[in-house]
Amino acid sequence: MIDDEYFLAALRLAAGNDPIPSHVSAAARDVYGLRVPHARTADHVECAAMGMSSAGSGTRDDDGSHVMRFVTTGLTFDVEVSVDDGLIDVAGQVAPYPGEGTLVDVKTPHLTLTTRITHNGQFAATGLPPGWVSVVCHRPGHKPVQTGWVRVRP
Repeated sequence: MIDDEYFLAALRLAAGNDPIPSHVSAAARDVYGLRVPHARTADHVECAAMGMSSAGSGTRDDDGSHVMRFVTTGLTFDVEVSVDDGLIDVAGQVAPYPGEGTLVDVKTPHLTLTTRITHNGQFAATGLPPGWVSVVCHRPGHKPVQTGWVRVRP
């Protein structure tokens, strides 16, 4: 009887006799490795218009770029993502200007590009593989601030 099979499977799980599949454990380790220790996460917010583009948050501009805004106490990230020849280009601005020595990581699950921001808080990274992207701001003397992960498709 099917109900008996489910009941027995539930009992095995509760008793610890049904191991977690290795691919599930491996995926959990991979995701855990993407975290930024002690980082604050900036929340995605809707925005009608932004200085970088005429597109609203979560919309595509005429050139196919995607503009998003992330906000946390004291910092705002405006991030514009576009796809060119199957690769992702990310350009953005951190406001207010976080100061000298600030670095920005543009992260994918397999690659991190690190750049210094300009005197007006702008940054860019090009040639990233399609998929998941996050931006992390490292300010001297402060905890890192990161955006949530966003999936970008070609």
